[in-house]
Amino acid sequence: MSKANAYAKRFNRVFDYIDQHLGEVLTVELLSQVANFSKFHFHRQFSEYTGISVFRYIQLMRLKRASYRLAFNKLEKITEIALDAGFENPESFSRAFKNTFGQTPSEFRKTPAWKPWTERYQLPTRERTQIMEVKIVEFEKTKVAVLEHRGAPALINDSVSIFIDWRKTTGLSPVQSSKTFGIVYDNPDTTEAEKFRFDLCGSVIEDITDNPQGVVNKVIPPGRCAVVRHLGSHDRIGECAYYLYRDWLPGSGEELRDFPLYFHYLNLRPDTPDHELITDIYLPLKS
Repeated sequence: MSKANAYAKRFNRVFDYIDQHLGEVLTVELLSQVANFSKFHFHRQFSEYTGISVFRYIQLMRLKRASYRLAFNKLEKITEIALDAGFENPESFSRAFKNTFGQTPSEFRKTPAWKPWTERYQLPTRERTQIMEVKIVEFEKTKVAVLEHRGAPALINDSVSIFIDWRKTTGLSPVQSSKTFGIVYDNPDTTEAEKFRFDLCGSVIEDITDNPQGVVNKVIPPGRCAVVRHLGSHDRIGECAYYLYRDWLPGSGEELRDFPLYFHYLNLRPDTPDHELITDIYLPLKS
């Protein structure tokens, strides 16, 4: 293992520890022990590695988790969310939230401004330090109800809200007993924002009828797929997708089938903390 890789691995341990203990007191001394760094130098090392201080990083992660609870758990009290985010009272939480994202928690809950939220929520890229296990599977034909997101990736959560509303109001494709997919037509890193295409999908048994949300019928076709499992935040899911395309595919002897890459979300925010999210990534292959 190279020195750079070993260094990244130690910081990944810190990131993972923060993810798993966001509701607890996190000190520089504790995190330096997790990384096996000197506590006297850890703060500077963290800032140089990530571009922000360790305290700001922790606050951003807590505010991020709070954002999803505000937007998608409408009945949850803001006071509870504030306390869980490590703030002593709703007032200090509101100030920090507005200073970071430009909206108060109440304003964000009512009308989330996801685009500026995405622009302001910028965290360091984590280096991948482990080889991923790729499996070849036969995917069965799956009928899905689809909300087509067309436009900036930063606005996907607006489409998510609409799709959740369709699921709840119709009772079709219930999240607890149906599968949830995302079909990725374009690379968000290389596609103009207004041309980005992404389908939000829920499995259904029968075709659905016309509806106010604009959800339509589609099918994910059967066939061979390479599958890799992503553990953790959806924000980093691109790492696994790139691994399949850039690292695994060239040496696999396989050829791609004429269908986009897609995700199978085995659990979802906000009910599942980011570090516990599980997503299988499917790359369609020729037979």
